[in-house]
Amino acid sequence: MRRLFGTDGVRGLANGELLTPELAVAVSASAARVLAAGAERPVVLVGRDPRASGEMLEAAVVAGLASAGADAVRLGVLPTPALAYLVAELGADLGVMISASHNAMPDNGLKLFAAGGHKLPDALELEIEQGLTWSGTRPTGAAVGRVRDLPDAVERYVAHLVSATPRSLAGVRVVVDCAHGAASEAAPAAYAKAGADVVALHAAPDGLNINDGVGSTHMDALRAAVVREGADLGIAHDGDADRCLAVDATGRIVDGDQIMAVLALAMRESGELVSDTLVATVMSNLGLRLAMTEAGITLRTTAVGDRYVLEDLREHGFSLGGEQSGHVVLPRYATTGDGLLTALRLMARVAETGRSLADLASVVTVLPQVLQNVRVADKEAVARSAAVAEAVAQAEAELGSTGRVLLRPSGTEQLVRVMVEAPTEAEAERVATRLCEVVARTP
Repeated sequence: MRRLFGTDGVRGLANGELLTPELAVAVSASAARVLAAGAERPVVLVGRDPRASGEMLEAAVVAGLASAGADAVRLGVLPTPALAYLVAELGADLGVMISASHNAMPDNGLKLFAAGGHKLPDALELEIEQGLTWSGTRPTGAAVGRVRDLPDAVERYVAHLVSATPRSLAGVRVVVDCAHGAASEAAPAAYAKAGADVVALHAAPDGLNINDGVGSTHMDALRAAVVREGADLGIAHDGDADRCLAVDATGRIVDGDQIMAVLALAMRESGELVSDTLVATVMSNLGLRLAMTEAGITLRTTAVGDRYVLEDLREHGFSLGGEQSGHVVLPRYATTGDGLLTALRLMARVAETGRSLADLASVVTVLPQVLQNVRVADKEAVARSAAVAEAVAQAEAELGSTGRVLLRPSGTEQLVRVMVEAPTEAEAERVATRLCEVVARTP
């Protein structure tokens, strides 16, 4: 049986076959028993993004927590990193975020944070999953959990963000695409309080329009708005605002790799970059590695998923890491990827240097990257096969130091993902197509 938890919590069609209110009750109750074991009266924070199904799932999560004897504190609509911050700040035993991040509105998900605001390792997720069939004695009477609200949750988070911004953003004009999501209130407020001139885009969530052709996965409207408004840059968030992509003044997209490079150089200059090391995933562009090598910065890589970046950061005490998709982690200020914090630090670098974002981002020459998915019957067997390994080795020899190949099974579907980087788009396409043909005919 496949695991319930994927690379970032439990996610699926809300009220569909998997993500039902009954499951939300069971997961939250099991999480409270596992993560708050030993606590006399566990306190659990519950947040959500604005999609319509979040209202239903919030009620189920709160019921599950109370049934396990935990007090639930409803934070309302706010970014995922805000929930993680408040779990640590308020000393809560657990946090539950109800969001499907960048997925379309019909989907939703449950993301869990342990005490301190940290995502869960695989072992704890498995323990929670095994506890779904628990049949012990439930608390009754005064031992049943209580429910209350924290009305100033967003304001507390915004104050934290502003305090973590190293300088005023006065003189910086920014357009922010909130994806009609969880950042719709917090992002414009934080950027304005930090001193920026803010134009808010897609910041009117109605429960149905989240990620609907907007946000970090659909950036054409933001690109046009930046040019139209004469802004210095644009910021794009996803539905729960744990990621950030940017647009320079000409409308060109600046991805997570380029953002990490800009921040790494700034932090090394200020003495904040521990061991002159940046942590990224294997999906980061070869151009980032080449740029960091030239700058004398070590680039460490992990498996795909910001949780693995987080684990490496915590284990070794590094100060910056992230993903090409725009999940960037600054452990001094956040326990998880924080799109708003990332944007503020990026804008602070623009303000500090007086350089354009295009100029700052030009430190990374992004190599053409092609990613193709091949549906297979057994993704693990195909990925390990000798025929596929031989084809990958041949492609790597052909590309040499001018490109690279990454072939891996999907974490959530019966797919093998084939990624190729090369000096030209045509060469990357050609090599990727050849590898996909081998994968498709491998039993």
